[in-house]
Amino acid sequence: MRHLSQENMEKISQAVKTILEALGADVQNKDLAQTPDRVARMYDEVFEGMRYTNQEIADAYGKCFDAPENSDMVAVTGIEAFSYCEHHIALMYNFTVNVAYIPNKKIIGLSKIPRIVEMVCKRLQLQERIGTDIAWILEEILDTKDVMVVIKGEHACLTTRGIKKPGAKTTTMTMHGRFKADESLRRDFLALC
Repeated sequence: MRHLSQENMEKISQAVKTILEALGADVQNKDLAQTPDRVARMYDEVFEGMRYTNQEIADAYGKCFDAPENSDMVAVTGIEAFSYCEHHIALMYNFTVNVAYIPNKKIIGLSKIPRIVEMVCKRLQLQERIGTDIAWILEEILDTKDVMVVIKGEHACLTTRGIKKPGAKTTTMTMHGRFKADESLRRDFLALC
């Protein structure tokens, strides 16, 4: 795990303190005094993925095994995740990420897929880019173009501010290779989701 430098942790803490003061909060209040440092530690954790490229994530979680002959679709569904919107730094939550691929001579350890999802989500993101990043990493690891990622989730920038529509969900689909070309294959995966 790569951590933020002490200098950057102090910058975040000071920036949070400035924001709290601008909002009218008494940062000397014992209940708020440690909030800037707590927020800096939280940011270090929830934005860890920003310190890794997609290639580095692929290298870290690229443990593969030989695929059985005539392997068909492999799907991991119902991966719970969250991220933060790069437009408002608002929480994107109640995410369900579903991933499928067609093996090309190798398969990935199943636990690696949720780890990839988690690391990609630990960035300032767009939901559409999350799917694209996950697909790219899996294609790199598995040497296949046959990957599909379906994500459904809620965005605080839509549910708690602005238009304020609680319960509104956004669904994105990233389809590559045979999933883009073959409607029945796509339909089979969507039925699993």
